[in-house]
Amino acid sequence: MDLRKIKKLIDLLEESNLNEIEIKEGEESVRLSRGGVHGAPMHFAPAPVQAAAPVAPMPMVSPVEAATGGAARPGPDLPPGTVVRAPMVGTYYASPAPDKPPFVTVGQAVKPGDTLGIIEAMKMFNPIEAEVAGTVLAIQCENGQPVEFDQPMFVIG
Repeated sequence: MDLRKIKKLIDLLEESNLNEIEIKEGEESVRLSRGGVHGAPMHFAPAPVQAAAPVAPMPMVSPVEAATGGAARPGPDLPPGTVVRAPMVGTYYASPAPDKPPFVTVGQAVKPGDTLGIIEAMKMFNPIEAEVAGTVLAIQCENGQPVEFDQPMFVIG
């Protein structure tokens, strides 16, 4: 290996926060490392990892829904009924494909297990299903728009 290259590597090591550089070219190799006291190699111990206290999982219903069984009027813009909230953050889609009709429309009757829409999260399509039977009174999200966790999506009455 050329002496000029080695000098450049030494300069790089001194200018950086690196403690060691190793370069291999064919059968030749050069290893440079910063020495500790009197040229002894420096040793680093990993920092101790503190275990975090377990965190209780977040409830999947809002406090208002938990207190009233989901049949509360959660805001002035929503009709009274059971509010279906987003179980995750993602992108909401009203239909299975752009050229297909929406899963549900306002005024449509649904039963438990019926797909109301889908949320795409991390390239996975997650169906949002009705948990109660009734009529779709409101759709609170726009096709192709992001939704936040616990955001009201549908009202079923």
